Amino acid sequence: MDVTKSAAMTLLDIRFLDELVTVRHAIHACPELAFEETCTADLVARELAAYGIEVHRGLARTGVVGVLRKGNSARSIGLRADMDALPLLEKNDFPHRSRNEGRMHACGHDGHTVILLGAARYLAENIDSLDFEGTVNFIFQPAEESEGGAAVMIEDGLFEKFPMDAVYGLHNWPGIAVGEMAVMPGAVMAGTCAFEIAVRGHGCHAAMPNQGVDTLLVASHLVVALQSVVSRNVHPCESAVVSVTQIHGGDALNIIPDDAVLRGTVRSFKPEVLALVEQAIARLCSGMADTFGARIAVSFDHRYPPTVNSAAETELCRRVAEALLGTHKVRKNELPSMGAEDFAYMLQAKPGCYVWLGNGPGTGGCTLHNPHYDFNNDTMVFGISYWVRLVEAALPSDAREAKPGVEP
Repeated sequence: MDVTKSAAMTLLDIRFLDELVTVRHAIHACPELAFEETCTADLVARELAAYGIEVHRGLARTGVVGVLRKGNSARSIGLRADMDALPLLEKNDFPHRSRNEGRMHACGHDGHTVILLGAARYLAENIDSLDFEGTVNFIFQPAEESEGGAAVMIEDGLFEKFPMDAVYGLHNWPGIAVGEMAVMPGAVMAGTCAFEIAVRGHGCHAAMPNQGVDTLLVASHLVVALQSVVSRNVHPCESAVVSVTQIHGGDALNIIPDDAVLRGTVRSFKPEVLALVEQAIARLCSGMADTFGARIAVSFDHRYPPTVNSAAETELCRRVAEALLGTHKVRKNELPSMGAEDFAYMLQAKPGCYVWLGNGPGTGGCTLHNPHYDFNNDTMVFGISYWVRLVEAALPSDAREAKPGVEP
């Protein structure tokens, strides 16, 4: 692959794009939550089988893996797409809007699924003319949004049943122009931890606050004090976020309640920074309890680890993207996101790279997890072309071992 070629020369001529748009609209109209993606998985399995690709089902309940082999090489890679939707009421009015009330593809997983289906179809239909040798595993993963479907697939034997030298993922990214990508080494998405702070005071009449311990007052002081955890405990050159997203307490206007609960999230790119923040939150809660005479219990629920790209595979992906799009359209120094991604589990188990694919400004300028969001169909050709060219680069057809980071 010559890196001097223009995008017009290297983008694939995909004759079935209109069919893929129809498939995406069908998936968008029938969004399914974590581990409930039965209709989506059925559709994926039917499509893969129609392409002549070997289909495996059952990992993480609704997961699907397609396998395509060429030649006798033992080399193997995985390409992953997520299938689940969000518990969100869609506010779009186009014909393919959600028909499942309170569920919506507001993160573009419908697009990710169809991009990977498109790559699978193109590879299968053009297998004799494409320059690769080895095994491609198409991983259609459930439950990315909150339930860690990647970890469940691994626990169910993903990498034992389908050995892979490396695994790759992509996510559409509003704010990056269509036809551009971001390929960054190291941490690209944060690790996340949920917290719950339970405040126990002493309920009383709202007209007689001196007779109780006001849990809502304590909760309010906690919300303000938590904003100092990062600014006064974390090194200024490190990154972390503490956000309180829920406060629950009280049912009546004239009663100071016994209990209040705060919930929120902590984000960081390093486990040691996350641990430091947790210690600071616990210490703050202990001091606040003493100050107001309340009882405060804090608990932490560790969710996804940071998503960290391995250096050699990232270099390979960068070169593929630059060959496809042009050097000036591949962002290499984009700031990482404090969002979290369970592809992190796959990157803990295997080397690989997770990239962002430009989705344009988004519908009405909206971003991910917005009730007006819709995946941009124009980005499909770039995603499919990227997957196919990456397969050729990672699984070269000659006899030598693939060397990530070498000019594709």
